[in-house]
Amino acid sequence: MFKPGPFIISGASKVSVLILTKNEQHDLPGCLKSVSWTDDVHVLDSGSTDDTVALARAAGATVTERSYPGSDAPFGGDEAAHRNWGLRHIPFKYEWLLLLDADERATPELIAGIQAMLASPNHCSAYRIHRRDYFLGTWIKHVTPSPFNIRLIKPAAVRYERIINPVTVVNGEVGEMNAHFDHFPFSKGMSHWLAKHNGYSTFEAKHIVGSHQATTHFSWRTALFAKDINERRMHQKGIYYKLPLRPLVMFLGLYVGKRGFLDGRAGLVYAMLRAMYEYMIVLKVTEMGTQSFKEG
Repeated sequence: MFKPGPFIISGASKVSVLILTKNEQHDLPGCLKSVSWTDDVHVLDSGSTDDTVALARAAGATVTERSYPGSDAPFGGDEAAHRNWGLRHIPFKYEWLLLLDADERATPELIAGIQAMLASPNHCSAYRIHRRDYFLGTWIKHVTPSPFNIRLIKPAAVRYERIINPVTVVNGEVGEMNAHFDHFPFSKGMSHWLAKHNGYSTFEAKHIVGSHQATTHFSWRTALFAKDINERRMHQKGIYYKLPLRPLVMFLGLYVGKRGFLDGRAGLVYAMLRAMYEYMIVLKVTEMGTQSFKEG
């Protein structure tokens, strides 16, 4: 059994935790320490070749090892299917489940927020929680595009869609928690971030090229006014992919529109990195289109 830490809170401890891993020996110990207030921590590992599994077991977490299904997405395969399998097959002890990645940390504010939620009657099936991203030693408060994430759920009411960066679909009401968790996306260094996003950009480019043959109609009205945040996001992304000068749009949207300049140097560099990522997608779409033309 996972041993609760010295700062255990009786209410919040009645929540299970699931951490998805692959070669996370660098970040996992810190994540496990941040959730030591519960006695039900699970690690779903997808084929680590480092000490991730050994570290998890040594900390007392329950480890489930399973390879990703499929093979045409970055770092292994269909992430949505992998997450769905975990929700359906791992025997969680409690009704509520907190989902974290290894480079994320539960904060004292989040623990208190969970305690308050459990102590109050509600009809929610999931909660959005504010994510604080850190870069160059700074909380980049303004420049990040999606600060809210559905991370506290009732597993039976949730499923994931989309192979990579899955969309969370909730069968029921979604609340918003006045709390945050911390995220350190650059904890493994810039080279790791660039390599990961090189893989992501290839997948995104394939998705865009493939969608040219699809009949899906993306609506501005739905993108702006749909009540379901995931539906809004899907339509926003579909429309966004069709915009000209997308890298510039991304930079201006983050640095000016979201006031990323208030985050100082970290905000400028992050906005430039996101614009560069978009340009990688544009270049690969062009390359794939040229190859298809030659093959045709």
